Amino acid sequence: MSTVTLEKSNSIARVTLNKPPLNVLDIPMMEELDAALKSLKGDRASKVIVIAAQGKAFSAGVDIADHTKERVDEMIAKFHAIFRTLWSLEQPTVAAAQGAALGGGCEVAIACDFIVASEKAKFGQPEIKVGVFPPIAALVLPRILGRKKAFELVLTGEAIDAREAERIGLVNVVAPVESFDATVNAFVGKLTLLSGAVLRLTKRAVQISLDQGFDAAFAEIERLYLRDLMQTEDAAEGLAAFMEKRAPVWRE
Repeated sequence: MSTVTLEKSNSIARVTLNKPPLNVLDIPMMEELDAALKSLKGDRASKVIVIAAQGKAFSAGVDIADHTKERVDEMIAKFHAIFRTLWSLEQPTVAAAQGAALGGGCEVAIACDFIVASEKAKFGQPEIKVGVFPPIAALVLPRILGRKKAFELVLTGEAIDAREAERIGLVNVVAPVESFDATVNAFVGKLTLLSGAVLRLTKRAVQISLDQGFDAAFAEIERLYLRDLMQTEDAAEGLAAFMEKRAPVWRE
């Protein structure tokens, strides 16, 4: 891989967009990103997946050259494959946005379960200004922000800074530039201290609640809790450790 790198250490898989300064996503880079994410399916050694970037921007979006009538069908297929893979991953995903996340780059960030941003980061969906709309943002933003803020971002095309993104619930944590890496590590570290098995099942429970109506989601989450979670060694260990007033020793 040349424009996307994958490193694993300390229960963390780090996928890095490596096409500085702007990490513009063309079709070959989309294929590499999807391949990197696909390789992490079922990877029990990686409790958390971080998507980060080298350069000035997290990603300035999809290459405009790939929006031509001749290429757009392939581009959409390759680009949307990334999100189908991303949403199928059992591990929690964290976008580490050190700089601007715009257009398709913003969509990659908001499709992750968490976003940690530097104060220099900004987020926006400017597609409408060039006569198109962002399909992933149209799908995801209403679920994160509600109707009105989602409309504001996708219909005006205006970008917001990291602090505003945090205020409206788009971003989890904003850090000064000089302590950004340490903040990402601390945030991810809170997750890696936990059981990988329980992290995966808890993420699945939240996904069920978003994907189904109340009654169906309630029943499926109940089944997930009783038939899957409570059958894990880590659930038994966590409860026993609490009763015994000791730190748990996770199997995963």
